[in-house]
Amino acid sequence: MDAIARTVRDLLASLVKAALMSEDRASLFWRAEAAQAQAVLSADREAARTLKLDGLWSLAVQEAEAPDLRDAEGRVAFGLPAACPFALSELAEPDLDIDAAVERIRTSAATG
Repeated sequence: MDAIARTVRDLLASLVKAALMSEDRASLFWRAEAAQAQAVLSADREAARTLKLDGLWSLAVQEAEAPDLRDAEGRVAFGLPAACPFALSELAEPDLDIDAAVERIRTSAATG
């Protein structure tokens, strides 16, 4: 996996972790991690344009649902969607609202 694909996966995993965390401090930590990855992505949007987002989403969800994080999770009771709830162009926008992205994941998970 190349660096930009890893950045997108990290961004998605951090957003999912922030959405799943039941403790606000933990969610804030993952939001900050997402913001850092998103800054890297938005600085190199052209490199990411050919990535397959759904595959990276699946890897991100697997990472976020790791057994060592389960005790801290608790906000979302249903499974996450199989398809990524974002377009790559949205994730790469310099003004991506991290809080709104986290909320979109919560909503998509709650509704399946």
